[in-house]
Amino acid sequence: MQDHARWHDSDTFTPHHVREPPHRLETEALRKLVPVLALITALIASGAPARAEIRVMPEGNRNAEQPSVPGASVRRTKAGKSTFDAKYEKVRQLLATDSKLMGKIKSTARAYGIDPIHMVGAIVGEHTYNVDAYDRLQSYYVKAAAYAGDSFRFAYEGESVADFVDRPQFSVCADKKGSYALWSCRESVWDKTFRGETVGGTSFPNNRFSAVFFQPFYAGQTFGLGQINPLTALMMTDTVARVSGYERLDENSAAEVYKAIMDPDQSLAYMAAVIRHSIDVYRSVADIDISNNPGITATLYNIGNPDQRAAALAAKNRSGTVEWPEENYYGWLVNEKLPELKALL
Repeated sequence: MQDHARWHDSDTFTPHHVREPPHRLETEALRKLVPVLALITALIASGAPARAEIRVMPEGNRNAEQPSVPGASVRRTKAGKSTFDAKYEKVRQLLATDSKLMGKIKSTARAYGIDPIHMVGAIVGEHTYNVDAYDRLQSYYVKAAAYAGDSFRFAYEGESVADFVDRPQFSVCADKKGSYALWSCRESVWDKTFRGETVGGTSFPNNRFSAVFFQPFYAGQTFGLGQINPLTALMMTDTVARVSGYERLDENSAAEVYKAIMDPDQSLAYMAAVIRHSIDVYRSVADIDISNNPGITATLYNIGNPDQRAAALAAKNRSGTVEWPEENYYGWLVNEKLPELKALL
């Protein structure tokens, strides 16, 4: 941001042919205008672009019909002898009958400055398409406790992630400030340099950084009420520590990371932080306010990488035409069921 120019009486110009001094009020008005005019002149001279108008995302779905659900989700649901309708109803019932859980959702949403419907949408989407909901909130606490004593670490082929990110290829991330910038940078280095490549005699899978290093049980595993993956938790730990006061997470303490994302209270905080980040980055990068469309925030919660997606959308919209983000199958359900979900609040 440019500094405002500092002006003094000597910066103003008084023509010699003016014989009578101006009225005191006129002089005062002129003095108030001078800094404003100076700032405008400076901005024009510097060629600074005007801030683009923030466009408010329309409510509802862009697609008339639900986009196709991935085969893995279909197979998982069939294997559990269930249906998407049954799973939706089960999680809706959990939210409808557990006032303690709804109270936590509302208070967490307030802390992060978001509408609680975004959190409800993400929970419904995860438990409809990815996992089954437990019948009671207490079951999530019990499940979290089961992980507390486990001894495991984040590693690939015997190399811990802490040692891995100490490789020279990651030196470009050394000056990154904050957990989100740091781990996003490291994920980018993985994608560009290691993913699907052989480096230093080690062959690395053509898979996501989070799947290779941060899921010691099986790839694709997410946890808890918010179905957070460990890499996402490490990215958001600074925000959650600042807003909610939880301890910062460390990649060397895998058990603590799992404990955090399995615990319902902390899981809700991480969920809210993720959603808040998506809303902020679409506003600042793509000049689009998505805060009125829970189907879009749910979609981003499901597919991740909001920074890259916002940048890609911004690039498309530079031509002058306006394209809106589109919901996927998961976000589509949230918007379709929005009246029912809002009634829970």
